[in-house]
Formats: sequence, structure tokens, C-alpha cells
Amino acid sequence: MVKVVTVLTLSLLVAAGSASAQSLDDVVRDIEGSYSRMTDLRAEFTQTAFNKSLNQTIPARGTVYLKKGGKLRWEFTEPTAQEIVSDGKKLWVYTPTLNQANVAEAPEALAGPAGSFLAGLGRLRAEFQVRFLNPAQPKDAEGNWVLDLTPKQPLPTLTRLILSLEGKNWEIRRAVVHDQFENTVTMRFTKMAVNSGLPDRTFTFVAPKGVVIVPLK
Repeated sequence: MVKVVTVLTLSLLVAAGSASAQSLDDVVRDIEGSYSRMTDLRAEFTQTAFNKSLNQTIPARGTVYLKKGGKLRWEFTEPTAQEIVSDGKKLWVYTPTLNQANVAEAPEALAGPAGSFLAGLGRLRAEFQVRFLNPAQPKDAEGNWVLDLTPKQPLPTLTRLILSLEGKNWEIRRAVVHDQFENTVTMRFTKMAVNSGLPDRTFTFVAPKGVVIVPLK
């Protein structure tokens, strides 16, 4: 469930462009301009998911690929191998250790701000209520701008999003996703590549021979 929540809420990341922003309006304008020009990205990530009801924290890591149109691919290498793939129409969750692939129609959320930051952050003001996390000190100790975003149409999997972005190329360094149950997913991103021309086949899932296909509920 944690990984599915990640897909429905991320799915993110970098932007190309220069920044001399100081005010919130300046920051928002630069982010929107950068993301509106972005078509795809690749990044490595580490993730920590906290489940409040279980008081449990689960770490994970892997590589994420995103492309406009609700296309995504999350390849988890830890704690267990898993792939979450969508071509914008179908959503697949493949778990090799179970020899199983779950499939469903791609949720509508994948095409909106909860699923595709490539689209959502290009329309930041239209999709979110935006503020600095700390208006008196809008940058963190590492010099990143920290935004506190509230979706105008919240989902169970996304009620609040805190983003830390460096101010030169607008790369997202850290994202903290909150859901309606007060669970959180914290992600950090490195080794980002933007607009590298990811082919559509990156977002096509073909089940290996012998894998059991099960509807995703």
C-alpha cells in the first residue's frame, strides 16, 4: 500500500531554469515556468514511509521515471524488488517474489497534481494553495526553498505536500507527502536527468512468462 500511495502522490521532480526569486510569487512563477517546459525526467530516490496507526517506518529506494501524460515507472530495489508502471491507461504493480502482477485502469489521479508533478507543478497556483512553510525564513539550512502545498481538491492519499527545492535549477531535493490518516512518505531525489527523451516503451509493462495476473483492488 505504501508504494501505491507513493505512485499516486508522486511522482516528481526536477526543473530546468535559472532563479533569482525572492518573494513567494517569484518562486511560484519560476517553478511553473520550469515545469511547464519539462516533458520527462529520471531520478534515483530514497524513501521513508511512516504508518501512524502501526507506529512503523519502512525505508525504500530505487529509480523513478516520469513523462507527461500520466506515464510513470517506479523501480524499487529495496526492501524488496517491485515495479509500478503506467502508460497513462493501465497501472501495473509487479512483485517478482510473488510471481504476480496486479493490473487496473490507471487512476484519474495519475493525470492530475497528485500523480504527475510534471503537469501539476506547471499549474501550481491552479492546483494548490501555496505558502512558504516558514514565511519568516523561507529557506532551510541547506539553502533550499521550502513550500507548503495544500491541494485544492484533496485526495485520501494527498492532503498536504511539503517540497524543498534548490533555487538554481529548481530541482526538488525533498518531498514530504501527508495523507488523511496522518501517515507520511518522505522522499529524497538525486542524479536527476530532465528532458532526456525517455521512450514510451519505458512505460510499457510486459509480464514475464509464467507471472500470474491479478486485478488490482
